[in-house]
Amino acid sequence: MHNPYYEMTVPLFIKSLTQVDHLLKTAEKFVLEQGMQESDILEARLAPDMFPFVKQVQITCDNAKGSSARLAGIEAPVMMDDEASIPELRARVAKTLAFLESLTAEQFTDAADRKVELPYFKDKHFKGNDFLTHHALPNFYFHFVTIYGILRMKGMQIGKADYAGMLPLQDNILA
Repeated sequence: MHNPYYEMTVPLFIKSLTQVDHLLKTAEKFVLEQGMQESDILEARLAPDMFPFVKQVQITCDNAKGSSARLAGIEAPVMMDDEASIPELRARVAKTLAFLESLTAEQFTDAADRKVELPYFKDKHFKGNDFLTHHALPNFYFHFVTIYGILRMKGMQIGKADYAGMLPLQDNILA
C-alpha cells in the first residue's frame, strides 16, 4: 500500500536512526582512540543553552517514535531518559528502530487529517499534515544534525556521508 505519511516518516526515520547508530559506534571508537572519557562526548553541547549530546540522541529517538505513533493513531513506547553511556544510547536507538519496524503503512491511512495534540501546546492541536511538515520532520532533523555537529566539534573525522547514509541512486538506462 502506498501511503505518503508512512513513507515520509518510518523509512526516513529508520534510515536516519541507522546513521545515528553508525555515529554512536564511531564515537565509541573515537573515545577509545583519543583516550577521552565518554562524558566528554555525552555532556558536550554546541552552545551553553542547548541540550547536551545525550539528550539530543534521546530527543531524536523520541521524535521518531512519537511522531510516527501520533500519525498512526497509536501510543508510542515509553523510554526512560536514563542513558549514561554510548552503548546505552545505542540500545535506545535499537529499541526505537524495532518499534518503527513494527509499523505498517495501513496504520497511517487517516494521518493527513488526524488531530495531533502535544502536551507543550496547551489547548492547541495540529492536523496530521501540518504536524508532519511543520513540526515532526524539522524537529527530528534539527536534533539529528545537532548530534552530528557535536561530534564534529569534538574532533571526530566524519563527513556528510556519515550523516546522510546511502542514497537510493539508480543506474541510468541507455536506450
